[in-house]
Amino acid sequence: MTETKSERRPRRDPSGRLATIGDLLGTALAGLVIGAVLLLAFEAIVALTRISDFGHTSGWIALILPLWLFTEEFRAAREAGPYRVVVAVLAAGFGVAAGLSVAGLVTPALPPLAGGLAGAGTCTVVYCLIWFYGLRWLSHRAG
Repeated sequence: MTETKSERRPRRDPSGRLATIGDLLGTALAGLVIGAVLLLAFEAIVALTRISDFGHTSGWIALILPLWLFTEEFRAAREAGPYRVVVAVLAAGFGVAAGLSVAGLVTPALPPLAGGLAGAGTCTVVYCLIWFYGLRWLSHRAG
């Protein structure tokens, strides 16, 4: 039999943070997809029971798992000190602004669910990029 080399995914650095931008984006987007699937299942159940029409729930609810990941990343970045607060605030601000912009562009043509999911996806990607590169840039610049 051939041996397979099993490397743990996602990779983490010694402090517990995700080691690469691919690991961070992949994990965050996987959480977003899981949240979206659960939200779509909930929407389907609500529509089938005729409580509400399909697509009227906000898609932003799908951000629950990525927010949990971002909280854990923030906790693991203790050695970055006050820089982690600055980067987290900037990443959240730019992520929400970009997400709201995309949701505002998409919502007139599609239901609120689709607009919210598009906004949540944009917010997740922007937050990941600013958090990963911003924290490393500030940490190396100061240290």
